[in-house]
Order: sequence, then structure tokens, then C-alpha cells
Amino acid sequence: MEQKDYLLEVDNLVKYFPIKTGFFKRTTGYVKAVDGVSFKIERGKTMGLVGESGCGKSTCGRTILRLLEKTSGEVKIDGKDIFALSKEELRKFRPQVQIVFQDPYSSLSPRLPVGEIIGEAVREHGIVPEEEFNDYITRVMEACGLPEYYKGRYPHEFSGGQRQRICIARALALNPEFIVCDEPVSALDVSIQAQVINLLKELQKEFGLTYLFISHDLSVVEHISDTVGVMYLGTMVEFSDTDKIFAKPLHPYTQALFSAIPIPDPDVKINRIVLEGSIPSPANPPSGCKFHTRCAKCMEICKTQVPEYREVEPNHFCACHLYNGQNEG
Repeated sequence: MEQKDYLLEVDNLVKYFPIKTGFFKRTTGYVKAVDGVSFKIERGKTMGLVGESGCGKSTCGRTILRLLEKTSGEVKIDGKDIFALSKEELRKFRPQVQIVFQDPYSSLSPRLPVGEIIGEAVREHGIVPEEEFNDYITRVMEACGLPEYYKGRYPHEFSGGQRQRICIARALALNPEFIVCDEPVSALDVSIQAQVINLLKELQKEFGLTYLFISHDLSVVEHISDTVGVMYLGTMVEFSDTDKIFAKPLHPYTQALFSAIPIPDPDVKINRIVLEGSIPSPANPPSGCKFHTRCAKCMEICKTQVPEYREVEPNHFCACHLYNGQNEG
């Protein structure tokens, strides 16, 4: 069996935000945004991360890049524990890991022209010599479908899709190995979404990029991802190859999530699984399995014992009592 080359390894990552109350701002509890998440991404591949709003997807992505400090756990990128890096080491490491944000307009400075937005960090980190700077920025822009004459224009002069291309170009200009795409197409029209997704796939092929693709849109995730992780209330409930998880979701939450995907055929009857109730608070999650309050297959054990996150089938992980103690799908 060949050894897989993992660029990103996340082991039991935890990120809690303190809840401070009263005049003295004493800590009275914690919002458990990311609560013991583990996964790996192979070099040059894409992992999709899905789940409802507030499940901790974006917090997970930002903590992995050390934009937020962890509470506990370990994150290794290219074999380096990024939380063990000193400030100077982290500064040198920064160009290798980038992020593309959800809202392209608010993540671009309105005061800088496009050429400066893309080139600001390139100059800061000395990616190329000054005499090659202009040509380099032009090459990066053209790789992202942006003509050279856009250099002198400002963000407000562009459409949403063009702005997102600028954000992708800004990330690509630092020659990264790993990019977190934090819902990069959710603010765009459907036709533009397809263009941006295809651009990301082309850049991945050309530059050997590795992506963590965070999204609500399951059809987009199915199209771009090699593996998919499903999060619920800060924990990973299921993880597998894209084909396997879409063909045969195991966890009741994944089944409900995937049943909402529309099928473009009027004759096909969709067996929609409607989840009862609302998502519990991450500051006060239910005991046992966090999903038991909304699960139609809830058993007594689910209310008291946390299910083990284990490999149910080859490379198909699931945290559910339905599969604990029996090695079948």
C-alpha cells in the first residue's frame, strides 16, 4: 500500500471562545466553536468542509492558518507544527498558506488599485526582485483571467466575480502551497460561480495547489472536492472520499443534509429528510451525541455517551452509535 503524501494534518483541533459577563468581564463559559476536529488533506487535492451555519467551518479554517490561536490540538502543514513557530518563523511561513474570503468586496482595500492589492504582500515578502515585479503581477493577473489594464482600477469598478478573481490572484501571487477557500462563491451568481470554480481547478492543476474548500453549496463541493468532511456543532461527524460519501452517507445528519440537494428531474421524487428543532447553542451543547436532539434514529445511548469517531469502512469515518461496535456501513 503506497504511503500518501499529506500536506495538511489536523489532530484533535479545539478552539473555544470565552463568554465574559458582568462588570469585571469574568469568564462564565465558552463557545465551543471547534471541538476536537481531526482530518488530513493530500498534497494537490481538495477537501470540502460542509455543515449548517454556525457549525464552526470558518473558525476551523482560520484556526488552521493561525489567524486565530488554538485552544488545544495540533496542526501540521508540510510537516511543520504551525503553532510552534516563533513570530519571525511564522512571518516567513505566511506566503505558503493563504485564504480567499467569502465577501470579495469587504476583503479588498477600496483605497488601493488592483495592481497594488495583488502586489502589496509580494513586495513585503520579497517574492520577486523589484525589476521583475510588474511583469510578475501581470502574469498572475492573466492566470486568473484579469487583463493587465485592470492594474490601475479600483475594487468598486468591478463585478462580484471579477473581485473574487482579484482575491484569488492576491492569494496566488505569494506562490502558496495551501489555500483555504472560505465560501468563495456563495456571494456570486450561479453562472459566475461555475467560472470561479473552474478557475480554481485550473490553478490547482497548473500550480499544484492544495485546497480546504468551505461551503454550504453541496453541488459545488461535489464538483470540486476529492474528499468531504461534514461538521455539526464544532465536531466532525463524517469524512470520506467525495464519491463514497455522496453515494452512501452514513451519519443521519449527513443523510438529512444531502437529501436537500435538488435533482433537476421533475419525475424524480426527493425523499427530503426534515430536521426537527433548531441547532443547539455551541456554548451549551447537548450531552452524549450532539445531534441526538434532532435525530430521528436517536437511541438511549445517544443521550449519554459521545459516539467514537471511527473508520466504519475503508477511508470512511463516522461518529455515530449506529455503527459503533459493528464493522459495516
